[in-house]
Amino acid sequence: MKADFGRTAKDYARHRAGFPHSFFQRLAHFGVGNAGQRIVDIGTGTGTLARSFASQGCRVIGIDPSQTMLDEARLLDEQASVHIEYRLASAEATGLPDACADAVTAGQCWHWFNRPVAVEEIKRILVPSGLLVIAHLDWLPLTGNLVDQTERLIMTHNPLWNMAGGCGIYGQWLRDVAEAGYLDIESFSYDVSISYTPDSWRGRIRASAGVSASLPPEGVAAFDQELKELLQTGFPASEIAVPHRVFAVIARSPA
Repeated sequence: MKADFGRTAKDYARHRAGFPHSFFQRLAHFGVGNAGQRIVDIGTGTGTLARSFASQGCRVIGIDPSQTMLDEARLLDEQASVHIEYRLASAEATGLPDACADAVTAGQCWHWFNRPVAVEEIKRILVPSGLLVIAHLDWLPLTGNLVDQTERLIMTHNPLWNMAGGCGIYGQWLRDVAEAGYLDIESFSYDVSISYTPDSWRGRIRASAGVSASLPPEGVAAFDQELKELLQTGFPASEIAVPHRVFAVIARSPA
């Protein structure tokens, strides 16, 4: 399955929740997010991570291969009154100079990269002993819950989608950075609950890889109608608490 998030940029900008404030508090203990710090956010999408760092006084560059996503990011930046420099490029070839970043972050995107190439490119643009942060905020499919039933519906409409049943923990990312020679590798995870209205959950799911990013418009419409019916019959509340897990890997570039 090939996903093009540019096709779902507006839903992505409106409905995909950014990382909670507690995540940035935890990163601060690792020295990530200090005012004046130079941060490159690869796979920035609509800039959810980048904007939070910019609001903390960091100098941020956002990298993404989708111009449509970057256009949405700039609109959100205007609303938030922050400035971020965006570049149309990939994680594997950022076009940035050597040793230009104190930290590099990758939120919700590491699995889309050619990881062995990306991890070396990041090493190149990091200063010696700079920090790499790989982070995820994943919904949790528990037996019979809204996520579980939504994932089943996605698979019915898109059999090529193979991302169901996750637990929000990515042990392979630890191996990626270790084999590339990164040092002082640490990770953490914790659970949070995010509330959605039925309409915002539909928007969140449309903005996922298995729906608008990969299905044709008529397929998206058919899926969205069935999800609407599922919500009306099975989850009729005006607010639905959806369990999520935050996971992060922090590693230091070799000197």
